[in-house]
Amino acid sequence: MKFVQPIRDPVKLSSIQKYLRSQSHRNYILFQIGINTGYRISDILPLTVLDVKGTHITIREQKTGKVKKVPIRKSLRKDLDVYISNKRDGDLLFPSRNRKGSRKPQPITRSMAYKIIREAAAEFGLPDIGTHSMRKTFGYNFYNEKKDIVLLMDLFNHTEESVTLRYVGIHQDTLDDALDDFEL
Repeated sequence: MKFVQPIRDPVKLSSIQKYLRSQSHRNYILFQIGINTGYRISDILPLTVLDVKGTHITIREQKTGKVKKVPIRKSLRKDLDVYISNKRDGDLLFPSRNRKGSRKPQPITRSMAYKIIREAAAEFGLPDIGTHSMRKTFGYNFYNEKKDIVLLMDLFNHTEESVTLRYVGIHQDTLDDALDDFEL
């Protein structure tokens, strides 16, 4: 498994958002939910319209079985309202094309979500980006803004600060900064 990075550069993050919005509203909303909730892709893909109609997005994490509830911030609420305006409560947010012989709509696959994110990242020269980068981008920006490692650990279900700092790329940034002007 390849270790992916968060999107650290706010200009590139904004560029990816604009790129995805111009390509597909569905793909843009997928990315927006990922970077604004910190949820794993496996928990985002099955979301329905009803799941995002309230003030929070509540899920039961597939990996841990724990219930997580994240508020929908104003900008995400605005984007979601536009996206779901003509959809029914039971509609999937990220439907795939109907497969032959399949009657029940299915969400896009994890591999399709990966392809969407990788193509957007490649457009802006970002290596080591995948679907998990959305979760890490959330964590990286949350930590840099709030400096609350305990709360971030709780959000990510981590038990050690060092794991969380390494996970969201802060540990690597600290190492890079320390070694930046060190030379023998």
